[in-house]
This record gives sequence, structure tokens and C-alpha cells, in this order.
Amino acid sequence: MRHLIAALLLIAAATSASAQQSAWYEVESLNEALGPPPQSIDRTTPRGTMESFFDAARRGDWSSAAHLLDLTLLSPDEVANAPAYARDLYMVIDRKVVVDWRGLLDRPDALDARATSESAVAGMPRRSILLWTLDVDGQPIAIRLNRVQPEGEEAVWVFARQSVANIPLLAERFQPSALERMLPDTLREKTIFNLYRWELILFPLVIGLSLLMGFVIHRALSWLSHRTESTLSGKIIKAIRSPVILASLTTVIAIFTEYLFVFSGRIETVLSPLLALGFVSAVLTLIVNIVDAILDRLVPMNSASLSEFDEAYDDRRRIATMVAAGRRVALVVVAIVGFGIVLAAADLFRTFGFSLLASAGVLTLVLGYAARNMLSNIMSSVQIALNQSARIGDKILFRDHLCTVERINFTFVQLRIWTGERLIVPVSEFVSEPFENWALKDPAMIRKVTLKLAHGVDLAPLREAYEDVLDSIEGDIGADEDRGVKVVGHDVFGQDVLFKVPCANANTAWDLECEVREKMIIAASKLEKTSKQKIFPEASAAEAA
Repeated sequence: MRHLIAALLLIAAATSASAQQSAWYEVESLNEALGPPPQSIDRTTPRGTMESFFDAARRGDWSSAAHLLDLTLLSPDEVANAPAYARDLYMVIDRKVVVDWRGLLDRPDALDARATSESAVAGMPRRSILLWTLDVDGQPIAIRLNRVQPEGEEAVWVFARQSVANIPLLAERFQPSALERMLPDTLREKTIFNLYRWELILFPLVIGLSLLMGFVIHRALSWLSHRTESTLSGKIIKAIRSPVILASLTTVIAIFTEYLFVFSGRIETVLSPLLALGFVSAVLTLIVNIVDAILDRLVPMNSASLSEFDEAYDDRRRIATMVAAGRRVALVVVAIVGFGIVLAAADLFRTFGFSLLASAGVLTLVLGYAARNMLSNIMSSVQIALNQSARIGDKILFRDHLCTVERINFTFVQLRIWTGERLIVPVSEFVSEPFENWALKDPAMIRKVTLKLAHGVDLAPLREAYEDVLDSIEGDIGADEDRGVKVVGHDVFGQDVLFKVPCANANTAWDLECEVREKMIIAASKLEKTSKQKIFPEASAAEAA
């Protein structure tokens, strides 16, 4: 037992020592060429290092600020120029970095006791903290604080040696532009939100200029598209109009904010993902519009052009519905890809990645709850496309409305009622309710005309009149074997006589039904006058009610 306890103690001691060693980077020496650090700086904690760096910068004491840099990778000549490195680093941080002071803990091990158990750094001492990531010529360059321990000394927090080695590159990229240096000193002073006065003036002007350019391009392309509306050039112009306008807006803002002027990190934090979103949206919109133009040429998506009934048009309705569903799926994929590109391009999400990871579970639940209806409708629209229960151009009877399916969108089905009104139905409701599809499989159908006739009426003359009515109609009358007159019921008032109306085309079936009803009533009325027999039962309004 004693040996077991001793072994456990040795293992615990070794684990503790290993954890203690992993809490910092061990180095032989730190900035010996600079001499001992002044008493005015505090390098024991991440917050202390940043506060000391900013305090020395405000005093212009760059020699003291240089002690907060790890100069290990610099040559002796560069170490001699360490105060200039500190000055350039402050310029870069002041202009491009938004310091998350809450993430800079005032304790030597930088252990965040507030972190949740799901956090990647929960309960762990840290030896490196990412302050920000800056993009230089497509290469991400990190600015970090590292905890290092020289031999025989206490561990301290300093700017990482890799970050220090990249200071000249960062300074050259983010130094004030030539146009900014030409501005008066009053415009280069800091104001609210630590922004320069020229930023507060110029940024709204840039937005206004980009909108003006977008308006001009929109008018020009609209004029060209109207001039060539019926030609292939007109369709191309109409397809590229929105992407070109969006790309122009984004390009104008990018030129001013990336090349002519260097805006502060507070503005770039918001602007960077928006610029990425603008360019990505322009490219994806161009792709979608071009694909739509090609599909419109290959497969007509107009419900009027798909409403004819023959074998070829039946295939076209099926293909059009499948193409529309494929387009919706492609749009979802494109949107997800675009969203991922924008997130990858946004420095904000890379910088505060731990916070996002910590809140990802809650965010997923919130977004999932908010989007549950939309996702349900999208899946239902895909279900319609797969089972072909309703296709674009089909004639259906939905909730006692005779409609034509015009569009099957992500979240709703657009139905055109025979009177011209549009009925908008959520896709989830559409697939959950029964409806009649008059165009599915075979467009031929039998409509019914039922008349209430007297009990003693002779049906033989009416059968002859019925045949004459069907023979006189010029339209899509169906097969002769589908004709017929049936007595389908009776009551105290009379008998219910059903006249079958065979229809070859579902598009004209309702019109034929109405026409046959009208002509049969006329024929029955004439027969009542000539034969002097009661065709229609006599009943008062009160009895009928």
C-alpha cells in the first residue's frame, strides 16, 4: 500500500510539474541587449503588459515599450532599433486592432475561471493569447502575447517573437496613405469611438459615392436592356445587371478603404465581412442568373406554356418541376458556401473564435428554433418535386378553388385561381391537405352535371337532347364511351339526374361542364313546353330551403 501511495504521489508530482512547465515558453534570455526593464512597466499579466504598452506609447517612451517585445528573432542591428519597432507596433495596433480587454485577464496564468466547460480553454493556464489577425497580401499575420520564462527569472508576458518579426511588414502595409498624410492635422485627430476625424467625414461620403455609381450603372444597364429586350444581348444584360451593380458598389468602397485610405480597425471589423459578402454575393448572383437564363432557354418555366396536355408537354411539366426543385437546392448550397466564405474572410470571427465556439451550442438552438418553419417548408417543396404530386402548369382543385400551379417556391406555392387571383399557400400546408390534380398522369376526365327533375319525367327525350348537346360542342370532348345519363338519387322534390361530360383536356373541363349545364337546362325547358310534361319539380322557396 505504501508503495502504491508513493507511486501515485510521484505521478501527481510529475503531472503537476508538466502542467507547470506547459504554462510558459522557456527561453535562455529575453532582451538582454536592452538592459534591465524599467520599474514603470508590468509584464506579469496579459492585461498588465497591454496597459504598460499603451501607457508608454502615450508618453512617447518607446525605449520602455521595447521591453514588452520579444526581440529574439531580430538581428543585433534590428535590436538596436527596438524603440522604432515598438512605435510601429503601436501604430498598427492603434489603427487596425480592436483590443478585447475582457479577454486580457489580470492574472499571471491567464486562466479564465468564467469560461464554460465547453470552452476550449476552460480551466487551463494559457501561455499564448491571440490579440488580432491582420491580412497582408492574402497572408494572415497574427499579433499575439506569449508568456516566456528566461532562465533564472520569473515568467513574463510579451509580444510574441513571430509577431515582432512581422512588424516591418505590418507597418508598411498599414501606415497612413499618401492621401491621408496630405490631410490637415485637425482632420487627423482622434474623436469619438477612437476614430479619426477624417474617417467620420469620409466614410459617409464613400458610401454615398458608391450608391451614386450603382444608381448610374443601374440606369445605364436598364436602358440597354430595354433597347435589346427581345434579343440574346438583352437577356444577358438583364442577367448581369444586379451582379454588376453589387460588384461596383463593393469595388468603390474597397478602393477607398483598402488602397486610397487606411481605415481604423473598428470600421474594418464591420466593413471586412461586408465587402466579402458583397463580392461573394455578386459572383453567386451572376452564376444563379446565368444558370436561370440557360434553364429558361432549355425548359420553359411559365405555367401558361406548360398547361397544354400531350406527351411532350407532360414531360416538360415534370422536368420543369424537377429543375425548379434543383434550383432551390442549388440556391441553398450556394448560400451556405457564400456564408462560409464570408465567415472565413471576417477577421472578427477569427479573433473572437473562442467566444463563438463557446456560444455555438446556444446559437444553434436559437437559429434552429427560428428557422424550423422555413426548413420544414423547404423540405416540403423538395418532397413535391420528388413525388410529382403537383407540377408547374398542373390544373388542381384546392380548397374548392380551381387553380393552376404557377410556382413552387422555397416556402410557398403560388396558385392562380381561374378568376385571376393568386392563392399563396405555405408549402407545408399544401402537402398536408388533400387536393385534386386534374392533370396528373392522364388529363382526360369526366365532369358531372346534375339536374333536379320531376319524378314522372320521361328521360328518353332528355338522353337524345344530351347527345345532341355533346355533338354540337366544338371543343375537347372526350371519348364516346364515357358518355351517359344516370339517375343518382331522389327525394320528395324529385330525382337527381346526372349527365356525364367526358373531357379530353383538364384545362377546358370546367368550361365544358358549365356549357353543358347551360344547354341542358335550355333543352329541358324547351322539352317541357313542347311535350307538356313537367320536367322540373314544383317547389316553393321555403320548401327548397
